[in-house]
Amino acid sequence: MKILLLGKSGQVGWELQRSLAPLGQLIALDRHGADGLCADLCDLVGLRATIRTLRPDVIVNAAAYTAVDKAEVEMQLADCVNAQASQVMAEEAAALGAWLIHYSTDYVFNGQGTTPWVETDAVDPLNHYGASKMAGENAIIASGCKHLIFRTSWVYGARGSNFAKTMMRLAKERETLKVICDQIGAPTGADLIADVTALAIQRVKLDPQLSGVYHLVAGGEVSWHGYASFVIDFARTCGEAFAVTAIDPIPTSAYPTPACRPLNSRLNTRKLCDAFSLHLPDWQSGVTRMLREILNK
Repeated sequence: MKILLLGKSGQVGWELQRSLAPLGQLIALDRHGADGLCADLCDLVGLRATIRTLRPDVIVNAAAYTAVDKAEVEMQLADCVNAQASQVMAEEAAALGAWLIHYSTDYVFNGQGTTPWVETDAVDPLNHYGASKMAGENAIIASGCKHLIFRTSWVYGARGSNFAKTMMRLAKERETLKVICDQIGAPTGADLIADVTALAIQRVKLDPQLSGVYHLVAGGEVSWHGYASFVIDFARTCGEAFAVTAIDPIPTSAYPTPACRPLNSRLNTRKLCDAFSLHLPDWQSGVTRMLREILNK
């Protein structure tokens, strides 16, 4: 099996290099490409040529435009990377009879209510980033290609920047932190996403009827404030010293941003767990593992 991985240098892409390697011949590219191959999702002609040259059995798209606030201004760029490039991949996958694995987001929903979103809920994005991801999903489905679209949220990795690292840095600089308390979701590790992806690819090769949209997040739920508090408390037990003495909860309205954020980022994962016989660990397990790696504890 030949697997083309796009976006190898991102948080999820980095973990996918590990999880996909045992499955077959893995060709992993970032936006800079290699050996004359183009993997820049802004270059649709070059992207199409790369897929036609390699003729992979599976395309895994871990590349995306994820600058949520900038997307309100850089609309064309977000649309190209998140929607038009997805359409190119889907068309080429359909022509080859290949699988397309794609990652989407809870931002395709409007973020209202308190009930975890299911795959069949109506999409209604609050911002242009969400709209561009929704367009990418629609293009893939419309192509008729065999696909797995994994909607996820609050993704982190030990490699690179993440929310936990930012909170620990600020906690060493400030006595008080103000963190949003009315946005609820599940911090989800890039390693978990990568491992589920590898398992799912093996399953769908045997059962193509599993093609479709799935929600993939860690178990449980928490606010950003609760997440920050968990991180600081755990780091303290590991011997980290912080200046912070208070972590104050604030509403989203107190921290305006160019793009609106959903308050309800909960995703129901029942369909995924039933289809692939999975148990998704609680978010605390993954965050604890990530913190231990960061703190070398």
